[in-house]
Amino acid sequence: MAEPTLEIESTAAVTWVWMNRPAVHNALNEAMIDELAETFLDLGEDPAVRVIVLSGRGKSFSAGGDIEYMKRQGEAPRVENLATARGLAETFRIVATCPRPTLARVNGAVMGGGLGLVAACDISLASSAAIFAASEVRLGLIPSTIAPYVVRAIGPRQASRLFVTGERIDAAHAQRIGLVHEVTEAEQLDARVQAIIDNLLLGAPGAQTGAKSMIEAIADRPITRELIETTAMAIADRRSDPEAIEGLSAFLEKRPADWVPKK
Repeated sequence: MAEPTLEIESTAAVTWVWMNRPAVHNALNEAMIDELAETFLDLGEDPAVRVIVLSGRGKSFSAGGDIEYMKRQGEAPRVENLATARGLAETFRIVATCPRPTLARVNGAVMGGGLGLVAACDISLASSAAIFAASEVRLGLIPSTIAPYVVRAIGPRQASRLFVTGERIDAAHAQRIGLVHEVTEAEQLDARVQAIIDNLLLGAPGAQTGAKSMIEAIADRPITRELIETTAMAIADRRSDPEAIEGLSAFLEKRPADWVPKK
């Protein structure tokens, strides 16, 4: 049996998902793609999981698609080639639509498919030493399955440069164009990740899932009466939810809500 390509660590309400192929810079092969999809599906359905952190063992976050895997699929029959491409695309979708808050801890190089994972996560924090590239065109490929998430994060204008040049950018540039939210020195990365986790754990789990769904429902849509009605119905439903009743009561009673971890 092949060795697992992920390492899972759970501490209280937080689960860390480590891509664990450091010898090849956590390149995405068939096994890792399948394991990422299965893991995020399982964690998203587990009510005990409040936050998911994705990172890479070793020096890199992820070097993107494993070259031998990509070459092998390109030489495979069309039906097999298309099936594995659909599996890769589905993995990015599963990460992006996970109902739990997701946080990318970007510890090093991010190439190709790794860029898609960073963009698919809700929050991305990067070491100042990290570098980023949509490097596919330099291999004769195109950044197709990552495109929905990268373009959503940085917009078509910025994507047009990165996608056609394949150039590497540093973490400060990645933050400037919206690919990552925050950049910090490597030795401070874990402390900043923990600070974000602490903030996430103060929020109500159901409300966080609802907030993620609301972004998807309204993004890039014109502000019409239909859209306004959608938002009104959402807050009306949420205000009557037991979770919201608990949260509002806790605020008025000057006590922590029941979802806040006990110190």
